[in-house]
Amino acid sequence: MAAPGLVLQMRVREDADAPARVGYTASRKVGNAVARNRSRRRLRAVVNDVLAARAMPGCDYVLIARAATAGRPYDDLVADLAGALDRIEKKGR
Repeated sequence: MAAPGLVLQMRVREDADAPARVGYTASRKVGNAVARNRSRRRLRAVVNDVLAARAMPGCDYVLIARAATAGRPYDDLVADLAGALDRIEKKGR
């Protein structure tokens, strides 16, 4: 699910009881190495605040940084991830 500050992908694994796993990626389209690392750090912080409580067991999540991730206000990133999770959960039902 795409949002202005990030893209969220989810895949359900076969072992449904396993804890959720999270991966991060930032391509060169995001910017130079400093911008990519900052974007990944910000995504990790958002995951600690939002996804840690809402992650479904047995799922893999991938967060993809966008060009706006590094400069987007933190509260907006939290809202982006929460909204993407809502859309994924709604689609899965």
